[in-house]
Amino acid sequence: MEPHVLDRPVWQALTSRQAGLALGDARAWRMEPRHGPFAAAADASAESLVALGALIPADGELWLVEVVEMPLPPGAVAVRRAVLAQMVAEGISDGPEPDFVALGEGDAAEMLALATLTAPGPFLSLTRRLGDFIGIKADGRLVAMAGERMRPEGHTEVSGVCTHPDWRGRGLAGGLMRVVSRRILARGDVPFLHSYASNAGAIALYEKLGFRIRREMGVTVIGRG
Repeated sequence: MEPHVLDRPVWQALTSRQAGLALGDARAWRMEPRHGPFAAAADASAESLVALGALIPADGELWLVEVVEMPLPPGAVAVRRAVLAQMVAEGISDGPEPDFVALGEGDAAEMLALATLTAPGPFLSLTRRLGDFIGIKADGRLVAMAGERMRPEGHTEVSGVCTHPDWRGRGLAGGLMRVVSRRILARGDVPFLHSYASNAGAIALYEKLGFRIRREMGVTVIGRG
């Protein structure tokens, strides 16, 4: 059976619609560091793993998201490993959409601060440029946001979803995800996302929105040994 494009989302994104953000060569690619820490090797060959290892920053990490766990590159160490639930939505459930605003360059500092506070996943200085982001503001302050990240062919990842602790429990994240996902569907793409498989509360929210678990994935964060 032919592998599904979402079985290797990082590789598929960096060799197609987001190739302009790819650093490396045909053996291994990583996302431009200010946009994200994601990387992938072409395969598990020694040549590809050496090339992947060369992309690990001296003082940082790379994130690998794969169906089949890759062997570690020579000299690399696994900093963290986790199981993810990869979810897709062919349609989004009915429900209210919040009063949101488009987020742009003028919101960069607030976006980074909110993501740093709430830790929705890797969100670096230029992550906001990976796709459209929207947010909710209260008294001029950003209190919730959601946007897009990886874009393998035919699919767009919903990501950067976070809410300030003082504003949780009001359905803001779910409402923003509804908007982002509907926009993705309107473009002809399938929305997808990743949640830690142990986060039953988040998975239940995503299922209410119309997402279903496609399969388990693994994330391995690697650094230099």
